[in-house]
Amino acid sequence: MTALYLEDIAVGQKFGTGTFTVTAQSIKDFAGQWDPQVFHLDEAGAADSFFQGLAASGWQTACITMRLLVTGDFQPVNGVIGAGIEDLKWFRPVRPGDVLRVEAEVLEIRPMRSKPGYGICRMRTTTLDEAGEAVQVFTTPLVVQGRG
Repeated sequence: MTALYLEDIAVGQKFGTGTFTVTAQSIKDFAGQWDPQVFHLDEAGAADSFFQGLAASGWQTACITMRLLVTGDFQPVNGVIGAGIEDLKWFRPVRPGDVLRVEAEVLEIRPMRSKPGYGICRMRTTTLDEAGEAVQVFTTPLVVQGRG
């Protein structure tokens, strides 16, 4: 895959990723360290929860999304450097066995005023399950190096 400079990217361009399969153990391991709530840690306790079963933390979904992005088609020459997250939304729980992938679409490109030679590439990032249903969506400004 060829590394991309800011000038190589266009508004409307879309980038995809490979997939990631979520396991019950990965849900429990992540939750045990970062989001220790019963619906992320224990099937029996999760059955009586809002989620009615074991569900991944939304933050785990965000981390999986990051992993998929940095190993996907969008490969800026300087790496995938985020400058924040806008409008983060989770639409449905991620369950053991779900296979996730990401689609990212370029919404805006502009030069950075504070750092000449770099620009902001604003992208809508959608994490989808194997049925093509969105489980998470956010918009993020990414810092991308220009050729100049």
